[in-house]
Amino acid sequence: MGAVDVLADAMNGADAVVHLAWQIQPSHNRVRMLRTNVTGSRHVFEAALRAGVPHLVHLSSVGAYSAGPKDRYVDESWPTGGVPSSSYSQHKATVERMLDRVERVHPGLTVTRVRPGLVFQADAASEVARYFLGALVPSSLLRLPIKVLPMSVELVGQAVHAEDVGEALVRVLRQRPGGAFNLAAEPVIYPRDVAAVLGARLVTVPFGLLHALATLTWRARLQPVDAGWLDLGRAAPLMDTGRARRELGWTPKHSAIDALRELLSGMAAGQGIDSPVMKPRHRLRTRLGEFLPG
Repeated sequence: MGAVDVLADAMNGADAVVHLAWQIQPSHNRVRMLRTNVTGSRHVFEAALRAGVPHLVHLSSVGAYSAGPKDRYVDESWPTGGVPSSSYSQHKATVERMLDRVERVHPGLTVTRVRPGLVFQADAASEVARYFLGALVPSSLLRLPIKVLPMSVELVGQAVHAEDVGEALVRVLRQRPGGAFNLAAEPVIYPRDVAAVLGARLVTVPFGLLHALATLTWRARLQPVDAGWLDLGRAAPLMDTGRARRELGWTPKHSAIDALRELLSGMAAGQGIDSPVMKPRHRLRTRLGEFLPG
């Protein structure tokens, strides 16, 4: 049996399928990430259709959007062409095109796309640290006072707590609306906000310098994040969340700043849960695994 057959068997009789799976590491293995994110998503959609599932929910992202403004909000009609230099963004945009085709060919299927900003929670802190900091930045280092934060003022974005994303998904499943929903909490996060949470002094650094440094250190495998993430952070538009609030009755319980503070505290503590992906980072075996090629 192929992947679609196995998935379709698992989906038989389901009222809805919620597709959450995504891979952002190992960032040097683009073929593997493409296989998981794009091919894997296609298999999920094909299986849902084969099983006759009436409602398909896909967790997309602000990263699916084309470059947009930072001085005003855009709604769900903003183009989803992605940011060309970000593989994460391009994969999200490609999957959105797949869903466009699914909706055209299968108008009887309800398709819901949920597009959150950065999703934060303490239990994911070790996972986030592994994905974005790597083994050269141990949890113990994050517990030390951070005096200075070098950051570009162009890196402005939105965040939402994982619990609030979960609540939105529950409402989507109960109400079964079609279309897309932006999810983000207030306020918009600026570099000065990150510095304030860390208790650090913000030092403005030109975006080009950060970009060059990220490229060099990523190519040398000193850290796991390619510069496309910086491009995405600079280009992603600010999202209007009015549709989710009006139609789903969704109101986030956590502010974006509180979600950020919880994540950073969790990273310093090496917080996680007992799962292969989210296991606590302070364990020696976990840290050693971060040095494996990726």
